Amino acid sequence: MLQLSITFLIIAIIAGVLGLTGIAGTAAGIAKILFFVFLVLFVLSLLFGRRRPEV
Repeated sequence: MLQLSITFLIIAIIAGVLGLTGIAGTAAGIAKILFFVFLVLFVLSLLFGRRRPEV
């Protein structure tokens, strides 16, 4: 998920440099959404992930 977010961010930067503002804005929006989904899933996995078995 994080890799997809970084990919869309790079696409947005390249499109912005080339002057394709519509594509850059869309790619940046997708990158932002994917990054926040990644953060939520990461925090949930930290909270509810594998726990040590009780002795």
